[in-house]
Amino acid sequence: MNFIQTRGYDETKPKTVTFSEAILAPIASFGGLYVPEKLPELGEEFLTKHLNSSYKELAKDMLNRFEIDIDSDVIDEALALYDAFDDAKNPVPVVKVKENLYISELYHGPTRAFKDMALQPFGVVLSSIAQKRNENYLILAATSGDTGPAALETFKNRANVQVACLYPNGGTSDVQRLQMVTEDAKNLKVIGINGVFDDAQNALKRLLASEEFKKALKEKSVSLSAANSVNFGRIIFQIVYHIHSYLELVRQGGITMGEKVYLNVPSGNFGNALGGYYAAQMCVPVEKIVISSNENNVLTRLINSGKYDLRDSEVVNTTSPAMDILKSSNIERILFDMFGDVRTRELMESLESQNFYELTADELTKLQECFAADFCNGDEGKAYIKNIFNNENYLMDPHTATCMKSYETCSSPEIKTIAYSTAEWTKFSPVIANALTGEVDAQDIIALESIAKEANLEIPAMVRGLFTKPVVQDTIINKEDIEKEILSFL
Repeated sequence: MNFIQTRGYDETKPKTVTFSEAILAPIASFGGLYVPEKLPELGEEFLTKHLNSSYKELAKDMLNRFEIDIDSDVIDEALALYDAFDDAKNPVPVVKVKENLYISELYHGPTRAFKDMALQPFGVVLSSIAQKRNENYLILAATSGDTGPAALETFKNRANVQVACLYPNGGTSDVQRLQMVTEDAKNLKVIGINGVFDDAQNALKRLLASEEFKKALKEKSVSLSAANSVNFGRIIFQIVYHIHSYLELVRQGGITMGEKVYLNVPSGNFGNALGGYYAAQMCVPVEKIVISSNENNVLTRLINSGKYDLRDSEVVNTTSPAMDILKSSNIERILFDMFGDVRTRELMESLESQNFYELTADELTKLQECFAADFCNGDEGKAYIKNIFNNENYLMDPHTATCMKSYETCSSPEIKTIAYSTAEWTKFSPVIANALTGEVDAQDIIALESIAKEANLEIPAMVRGLFTKPVVQDTIINKEDIEKEILSFL
């Protein structure tokens, strides 16, 4: 399968590329992104075939249907990393919380967040391609809290790869920060920036498109790629768990094969939701994809009004910091799929030059056929955490809690909902402790112990151990110095 470009073809890059080429150099013509030339048409036959398959068997077959140019033994090695999740037989448990609400738990990997689902196998694949080509790669990662730890975990000590990870100083939880700044592998560099996630992501996109930066890397015999969801190597693995979650509901007797469901996704950069959209296009019967936001509710405004308006917007720090994002990169892939490359380029250039674009009435209708959206503020989220714990004996993190409001406002009780839990409770313990016990400004370790006692849970050893590991990555810089710092690292 070939990959094409969301903003059209500018004659400086190949018109189409292979999967491996798309993940090695993820920025396309005019600053756009790569997408499959055509999604595989799988249908109910594919779902029926995999009703009793393991997660790895499902993933392997789906990847084969994309006809990606990755050796089968490399795919097997990559998917084998799911064996190290909490339950090798079921790396993504789906738990019934209410009569028509199921939670798909995506956080059972090594960094306790959903980014492991894509980045664990992605690291193997990219490193393998680099070794096969006898090339060295710098992998850029910009994180609002979860991509960074997962990228560092998957790429540490891998051959032919170095990683520079950018995070907003003060914009992550303590556990997320400790997961990054205690990493001591020599091929990793963690950089805190004085700014917000959008500053880190904008820097990443600028460097990926900068010929001058690529020239400086070339002098060091290094090529450039990225671990963010601008890279389709991330997205392809995120499609799988939406198919798996649907099959889990069938296996549990929650639905019958072919019955439609809502997919309710806490959304920041929109990669998780995009995976659900592609799964729906390929085989999963979906009524609508419900987008759940926090106070940075630019996605809610887009889906409800057709306006992507950042002209008077600044990132608000919230209790769900991994979603504190205003420029959601993967909306571009939705625009392309619905409206084509010419319109996508027009809209994205308007966003970049004017911080604004507006869909036509017909375009908005088409968007709303697939998506609904609402947002949840921090106080509402904490109330949902407490209510669900007290009444359903289920503990969720603040990002998952945003789904509870849109579950009430955007879905019908006659149709089952799969909501996606993107992080374990351990990663945002002060917020959860405040919700459950009223504690205010508790340090993470104190909050962890409080929650563990309240909920009769064990603090995972890897999380507890973070608080005694030495900090070895202590770089904090202004965003203007990012390029210089990365080149110095190399």
